[in-house]
Amino acid sequence: MSFTVAIVGRPNVGKSTLFNRLVGKKLALVDDTPGVTRDRRPGDAKLIDLRFRIVDTAGLEEAQDESLQGRMRAQTEAAIDEADLTLFVVDAKMGLTHVDKTLAEMLRKHGRPVVLVANKSEARGSDSGFYDAYALGLGEPCPISAEHGQGMMDLRDAIVEAIGHERAFPEADDDEAETNVSIPRATVGEDGEEIDEEPAYDETRPLRVAIVGRPNAGKSTLINRFLGEDRLLTGPEAGITRDSISVDWSWRGRTVKMFDTAGMRRKAKVTEKLEKLSVADTLRAIRFAETVVIVFDATIPFEKQDLQIVDLVIREGRAAVLAFNKWDMIEDRQAVLADLREKTDRLLPQARGIRAIPIAGQTGEGLDRLMQAIVDTDKVWNKRVSTARLNRWLETQQVQHPPPAVSGRRIKLKYMTQVKARPPAFMISCTRSDALPESYVRYLINGLRADFAMPGVPIRIHFRSSENPYENKKKR
Repeated sequence: MSFTVAIVGRPNVGKSTLFNRLVGKKLALVDDTPGVTRDRRPGDAKLIDLRFRIVDTAGLEEAQDESLQGRMRAQTEAAIDEADLTLFVVDAKMGLTHVDKTLAEMLRKHGRPVVLVANKSEARGSDSGFYDAYALGLGEPCPISAEHGQGMMDLRDAIVEAIGHERAFPEADDDEAETNVSIPRATVGEDGEEIDEEPAYDETRPLRVAIVGRPNAGKSTLINRFLGEDRLLTGPEAGITRDSISVDWSWRGRTVKMFDTAGMRRKAKVTEKLEKLSVADTLRAIRFAETVVIVFDATIPFEKQDLQIVDLVIREGRAAVLAFNKWDMIEDRQAVLADLREKTDRLLPQARGIRAIPIAGQTGEGLDRLMQAIVDTDKVWNKRVSTARLNRWLETQQVQHPPPAVSGRRIKLKYMTQVKARPPAFMISCTRSDALPESYVRYLINGLRADFAMPGVPIRIHFRSSENPYENKKKR
């Protein structure tokens, strides 16, 4: 992208609505409650013929530095420092406040280009607020309605004038892709065709990783430690993160897109509309990611909600890794680690062999091993096994443990192939598939894990009946 724009303003003036309008998606949570946005959220904006990087920010308020609002303000000021241009949004319907005037003074001191945006200008009685905005000394206000998409051409012209035509339309960026998330090409086996070869794992493909867990487990602190900067808002208060925020970085030369998410409480405790929106945003991040790191608080691990989150990730078919955070607070580490491993195997049978790494987000301990576990799990999640190997394996499994008999006739597993990866899924052609007990299906899944080195990822087996269609017809 040719330049970066930060959207700033006091709470509830429509910053996130404008952000969603510019990126063309409902990425940022929007609610009537002031202060919904807390972290910086980046996105790729498209405004008529303009392409640029846009950053949504928390509503600016006067606050003490050590308070939550003070830390939110520091994040917003960092976004202003890193941006080439600031869109200062005011509420034309409500008019100016003391906070608006204070923010205008701060932006003037920064000395960066500013476009004054008078949002909600479609509302009755907004004319007074629009003309009052001239008093901020930031030039002519640009009237828009972010909710209804009005005034976007005027906003485009104001941005071009402020940033300069050469910066707005650099020839070098004409062919730049509009997204930094690569879409992998179709791969063998994903369309249901048989896999006769086992393609090598692509070590260069970007990783998409979601960080999830209960509130206050240390998810944002962990990502900040990965990045080496205070990119995400953190603190002792539970539930600071509301939006799912994506950040890009590189690990050993490999691109990683990492998603910070809102803490997930038990469903019965989630009653407020805003928290429901946050949880829904977390679910979208899980589905968009490929590998999901479930962060446990090592001082109080395996709460009921922890187990439910792991089960959700497995049911969604994602590759899962456990991170036992706050390891720096554990005294008898050897005994605690042995206990955690025993409980992992016992309480998570659906994810047998899942990688579990003790870490300390505050100090950075264990983070390199965690990233290696993410890569190793992603490799298993993408694993493909040839049809020939699968059928030799299937024959051996039936010899060692034959399928049960139904009405005096033994079920026969005739043929097996892998129909897709991500996660690995297999199809078995057999007789009386409806009568095959769940215990035998688990036997096959556990055998696949052990014999083809697929620990910790979801494995799915689909059965297809191969009955003789003429068996029950009378002979003529």
